[in-house]
Amino acid sequence: MKSEKAIMIERAIELADDFGSGKVLLFLDTAKDCRWFLKCNVQRKERVILVAPRAVSFSSAEMKGTGCMLLQSWSGNQTRFSRIKYAFLNGVLQGVLKPEDRVVCVLGPSGKGHLDTITVHDLSLSWSEEFPFEVKDIMRNESFPVVMAIVDIALDLGAVGREGRSIGTSFIVGDTENVMEISHQAVFNPFRGYPKKERYITLPEVVESVKELASLDGSIIISDAGVVEAAGRHLDAPTTTTKQLRGLGARHRAAAGMTRKTGSVAIVVSESTGKVTVFEKGKTVATLEPVISRRLE
Repeated sequence: MKSEKAIMIERAIELADDFGSGKVLLFLDTAKDCRWFLKCNVQRKERVILVAPRAVSFSSAEMKGTGCMLLQSWSGNQTRFSRIKYAFLNGVLQGVLKPEDRVVCVLGPSGKGHLDTITVHDLSLSWSEEFPFEVKDIMRNESFPVVMAIVDIALDLGAVGREGRSIGTSFIVGDTENVMEISHQAVFNPFRGYPKKERYITLPEVVESVKELASLDGSIIISDAGVVEAAGRHLDAPTTTTKQLRGLGARHRAAAGMTRKTGSVAIVVSESTGKVTVFEKGKTVATLEPVISRRLE
């Protein structure tokens, strides 16, 4: 007799057939659950993209013959819609998904072992205002890999803060020349004078420095190529005050204003909620919500 999880996965595959979808995203959180799926008797397993935490690794022998694809995602916990949105972004970045795909997702509560939700999403259509997700332009932007690297850092800060403290900060990616022209240093720039090769956001030591410096007043500025240009930068672009931004603080409005005046993308971490908001062209294009685990106060 098949398990409930296997039945859920097969129903998701059937639904993908009904909706003309070629992809089923299966979200599993633990190595045990992932290995169960690789070995279980699920029909047409090759239709499934297994979304697993980066901390879970698989040998080539384990993947061989399963027919399914693997998409390794941010390792922390997120709310359900946030997990789906992040997987879409990461899937396009890795070439597993296309911006126009229609996808069926099957998942359960983050950190739990059961599956209880099946959803259908068309990436070519806008989501609701409550769950904004209009990222087609970002996906085509040359700075998209850098944006995703910063989103990972932002999710870490949103989930765990820094040394047990809540952190609110903003990152401005791309169009650096214009961004620097309409901003100024609020504090001494800790990245000034270092060679470019030592300031790439892909370097682990730079990631740790950026997380440490996120508590500074001001924004962190990163180029399209992923070079950190400055930290503690005050944004001078006129703030944006639209209906969509009501209820957001000065940090969010300033970041949105910068993306309206320049070709940059902004990623903002809320100090109070840990939510990560992505802005482009002056508006919210995505929100990601890590499950908070930092509250020590």
